[in-house]
Order: sequence, then structure tokens, then C-alpha cells
Amino acid sequence: MTYQVNESDWRLFRKRLAEWQENHMEALIEEYAAIIAGSGAASKKFWALEKRINADKHQTGVIARMSRSNMVPIINNLLLEGVITLDDLDGFSEELRKRMEFLTR
Repeated sequence: MTYQVNESDWRLFRKRLAEWQENHMEALIEEYAAIIAGSGAASKKFWALEKRINADKHQTGVIARMSRSNMVPIINNLLLEGVITLDDLDGFSEELRKRMEFLTR
């Protein structure tokens, strides 16, 4: 059984996804700054940062192909990645919130 995304959830998701991703990337930048400011050789910091960015750029919190059919998996990934919490789903339909609670148990 597939979940039919309602229009209000879709509109809210489109608005909030960009905000969630921006907040997540801001947190990542702070972590990257800590890597750069850390002790050690510049080359080690450079390669640690490059490795970290390459891993992070594949997270849903950084990039997501937005479509109605991907909305639930995207929200689920954001929850699992720690980008958002269930509290961030305030304003979404009760049905969607319950679905996400179930999926993240």
C-alpha cells in the first residue's frame, strides 16, 4: 500500500526541506571549521576535511531529489541522519507524523 501525499504536506515539505538542509549544512560547516582549526599538519587536516565532505555530500541533509514519491523516504532519511527530529514535523498531517514515528522506531 502506497502513501498518498496530501497537498498541504507536500507544500510544507517543499518549504521546510530547504530550511532543514540549510541548517544541517551550517552545522557541517562548523564541524569542518573545527577540523581546519585542529592541531596537526595542514596536509592531514586537508585530507580529513576532503574525506568528510565527500561522505557528507551524499547525505539527504545535503542533497535530495525532491518529488512527491520521495517525500516519505526523504523525511525518514533526515530523521535517521539526525538532521531533523519528530518535533520538526509539527504542522504536517497527523497521518504523516504517525507514519514517520512508526518508521523510525
